[in-house]
This record gives sequence, C-alpha cells and structure tokens, in this order.
Amino acid sequence: MITSWLWHSLLVGAGGFLGSVCRFGAGSIVYKLLGSTTLPYGTLLVNVVGCFAIGMFGGLGDSRQVIGTELRLFLFIGVLGGFTTFSAFGYETLALVRAADSSRAMINVGLNVAAGLLAVWAGYGLGRS
Repeated sequence: MITSWLWHSLLVGAGGFLGSVCRFGAGSIVYKLLGSTTLPYGTLLVNVVGCFAIGMFGGLGDSRQVIGTELRLFLFIGVLGGFTTFSAFGYETLALVRAADSSRAMINVGLNVAAGLLAVWAGYGLGRS
C-alpha cells in the first residue's frame, strides 16, 4: 500500500517534471525567436506566465473550491514550481551584476517582480470571475 506522503511526493515530482519540460520548451522558443538578447526574456516569460497561472488557479480554488489537495500539490508545487524559474532569475541577475551591468540587473529584477505581481493579480481576478 502506498503511503500518503509517498503518493503526494509522486504527484509533486510528476508535476515538477512536466513543468520543467514546459519551461525548457518555452525558454527555447523565446530564445529562438529573439536570438541573443541583453535580458533573459525566456525566464521573464515563464515567470510571468507561471505567476498568472498560479493566481488564476488560486482564484478558482478559493472561489469555487474546485482544486483539492492532490491537484493543488500536482499543479501548484509540481507543475508551476517546475515551470517558474526564480532560481534561474537569481542566477541570471547575478551574472548581470558580476558583468558590471547593474542597470540591466535592476531592470531585470523590476520587470520580473512587477510583471509577476501584476500577472498574479490579473490571474486571481480572472479565476474568481
């Protein structure tokens, strides 16, 4: 018999795999379309999309109680945790700072934080409507 902890871990792991593969695909498409850029737009895209999605699903879950514990683990922690890339965001921002490009580093931080928060707010509102 599978334990609850093991089952939950498998849900999170499966979701994380799916989210990570989607993140890789989305980032690859952005970099293919834009080529070499001075800002990491692929990471910005997945962070904003991930923030929007978690806001929307959070709004749906809160207003309609349609997202149970197991789906929340799979979707929020697994898929969206694997998809959003704040670890890559931190690394890329540090790389800009280390390259003595602090103005672009601050632009990168500002865009990711402001657009991410705006996307969570918009997604949450859409999810509740």
